[in-house]
Amino acid sequence: MNTPQSRERLALWLLWVTPALWSVNYIVARTAPGVVEPHMLALGRWALAGVILAVIARSELWRERRSTLQHGWRYLALGALGMLICGAWVYEGAQTTSAMNIALIYAASPVLIALGAVVWLGERFSWRQGLGVVVAMAGVFHVVVKGQWLALGQVQWVAGDGWIVLAMVSWAAFALLQKKWSTPLGSTARLAAICMGGVVILLPFSVWEYWQADRPAWSVQATVLVVAAGLLPGIGAYWAYGFSQKVLGASRVAASLYLGPLYGGLAAWLVLGEAMGWHHVWGAALILPGIYMASRR
Repeated sequence: MNTPQSRERLALWLLWVTPALWSVNYIVARTAPGVVEPHMLALGRWALAGVILAVIARSELWRERRSTLQHGWRYLALGALGMLICGAWVYEGAQTTSAMNIALIYAASPVLIALGAVVWLGERFSWRQGLGVVVAMAGVFHVVVKGQWLALGQVQWVAGDGWIVLAMVSWAAFALLQKKWSTPLGSTARLAAICMGGVVILLPFSVWEYWQADRPAWSVQATVLVVAAGLLPGIGAYWAYGFSQKVLGASRVAASLYLGPLYGGLAAWLVLGEAMGWHHVWGAALILPGIYMASRR
């Protein structure tokens, strides 16, 4: 069935799945240092995703080729925001910061998206959604300060955190511009076009990395990281986010990013061995109901 009701049900379900797919990228990012360079990893990831998506949406892309080329600068801009800054720069930051920090910093992006959607896109935001954002953000801060609210001024930042902050702001712009710039392309074809734009932007940086004397030799592990990043947080997460945003609106979907600290924390704990404490549990107790309220009209 392809009714509005069924599409909305699918979009609401994807709100809970998308952050889990993105959490795979945190694992890839923390595993990549010493295995594959940041821009080369991002290029491989989005080239793979772009080829697969282009094959799936080949008929639509060919039919809409003129309008796509006419607005090619938009896809280059979205590629720079979503694939360079939110891709390679995240891998750059992961060299000096933790997977948990990446998840936590990204969790702040819904505030920027929701604010931009109201001010820039004219979306309405109900008091219940606003309350959900406040509750969820309280959970995020509880995790950030490890349950010690008086320690806000003592948060330690490293260079990697700065890269992730820039990526977080870029993600908000990426999400809002996708909503603002209308397109005849469906979710799959549009993401394929954005991937093409991202590959064009990433290519010169990747060539520069390739010719560096200290770059690691390509390996099976590097290939596995590229494939994992391309299929799960690449095709899976970006397509799901784009579909949900088209159906539900930018501000409602943005709230799903509050699940990032929960999923990212679980992934960091189970796979990377990063510590998880009670403050994560209590934070999740605020984040989860906040997500529910913020995703309802």
